[in-house]
Amino acid sequence: MTAPNELLNAALNLTPKEKAELIDKMLSSLDAPDKELDKLWSREVEERITAYERGEIKALTIKEVMEKYR
Repeated sequence: MTAPNELLNAALNLTPKEKAELIDKMLSSLDAPDKELDKLWSREVEERITAYERGEIKALTIKEVMEKYR
């Protein structure tokens, strides 16, 4: 049996809570920090805040957002 299959078999024997914790940790390990991407998102956030403060864009309520996607 290969190592990934052995890990899978062990994981399948975990409790639901333990499985959720394992999945969370595994997914987090795939999300490596990216300074360039963080810088781009920071710039985007600042531009959106500035646009909002200038009245160029408006905020939506959660109800408005949810209605858009129903």
